[in-house]
Amino acid sequence: MNNLKIRFGYVSHALSLYNCSPAKTLTLTRYKALDKNERLEKLIHVTSQNIENTYRALHYNVGQQIPLYRMSSSMVPLATHPEVEFDYLNIFRHQFKEIGDFIKKHHLRVSFHPNQFTLFTSEKPHITDNAVIDMEYHYNVLEAMGIADESVINIHVGGAYGNKELAINRFYENIKKLPSHIKRQMTLENDDKTYTTSETLMVCKNEGIPLVFDYHHHIANLCEEPLEELLPLIFSTWEKSNFIPKIHISSPKSEKEFRAHSDLIDPEFIKPFFDLVKSIGVDIDIMIESKKKDIALLQLMEDLSKWRGFKRINGGTIVV
Repeated sequence: MNNLKIRFGYVSHALSLYNCSPAKTLTLTRYKALDKNERLEKLIHVTSQNIENTYRALHYNVGQQIPLYRMSSSMVPLATHPEVEFDYLNIFRHQFKEIGDFIKKHHLRVSFHPNQFTLFTSEKPHITDNAVIDMEYHYNVLEAMGIADESVINIHVGGAYGNKELAINRFYENIKKLPSHIKRQMTLENDDKTYTTSETLMVCKNEGIPLVFDYHHHIANLCEEPLEELLPLIFSTWEKSNFIPKIHISSPKSEKEFRAHSDLIDPEFIKPFFDLVKSIGVDIDIMIESKKKDIALLQLMEDLSKWRGFKRINGGTIVV
């Protein structure tokens, strides 16, 4: 049997680094309170801090041999706001390219995950239009880095608005507004409350979109089909892309707050998933969505390496 390789990453904030938020914000209220000359200056100041902190996190990841990283959607504050004029792609083109070159040189896999308002199931056209604008922003940043073809933008199907069937049909209709080159880089993720794994899988198959499987969400929002049947189908949605299938893991904060993410990963909670992956034998990439970010990742690597048959081969990779 071939060895199975599992690579890990975390989300945006490298907590081990001093003052390293890549998501410093500037609210519209604060922006409008500034006089015209100060506005651009402030936007540039906040964005340059976010870009620098993204770069610092990437350097740290290379040092720790962590191959996956989700960049913050808030890297460029107010980037998609219609009242804000900010030519960030030109202003920061050198910095974006520098980051992209670094990512390529070290073979890192980076991604974006826009917020829950970026969705394609609404009956309100402006919500779909805003979703397109937001997807374009994320794509443009990746393109400025020169890595648009090797990165994904992950979103959820969206709201059900009281009728899932109608909402899903609206998704099929509304997604036509998304330019095809951006749709090629998008993925969909199953929800902890609304769309189950099998419902998300159906949408992914119909639209030719890879499915980012979230194990915690799946346990919180079970569907009838057993996971051992679903996983091979989920992995098959990635076959036409150049990517290794990607998974999200986290563990519940408590029994009472089951959907909330805990600080670290509870190895017992995720063990059934790993047993299943082991039996299927497909290489996967895993994004850890824990409150303690990189600290949770490094702790999990320690925990997994104690399991029989799990061998840690560097900072962020396990071979099974």
